[in-house]
Amino acid sequence: MPLITEDLVLLDLETTDRAEATRALAARLADAGRVTDVEVFLADVAAREAQMATGLEGGIGLPHARSAAVAEPSLAFARSADGIEWGAPDGPAHLVFLIAAPDGAGGEHMKILAALARRLVHQSFKDALATAADPAAVVKLITEEVIDR
Repeated sequence: MPLITEDLVLLDLETTDRAEATRALAARLADAGRVTDVEVFLADVAAREAQMATGLEGGIGLPHARSAAVAEPSLAFARSADGIEWGAPDGPAHLVFLIAAPDGAGGEHMKILAALARRLVHQSFKDALATAADPAAVVKLITEEVIDR
């Protein structure tokens, strides 16, 4: 199963609340059969967020967790016009990536996280995500720039 698919992309996230944004993406993962229990998964994400905020400079939110409620390693993506406070020193996140890894996945989600972080330092990658016309364009971009590298 691909890490990210079109049904895991939300291009018009309307909330400015971090928990609501995470819930919206987790619901997408659950609807796709990748998360078996949204509440358990959200609790695991919240526990991870409590350790250290996952906002990155440049308008990025990168919540992630390993969880027993994750059936399939997955990446969900949302774009927020208004921005969501994610703990980054330079302000709100406009691009949010939710990484979900099964409990026993070892370092798999860390590989995804590292690959994504390496691409997110490039403004051209962020600009392409910010202006992608549809979910298919987002999936293609992330697959080519992050997953297949």
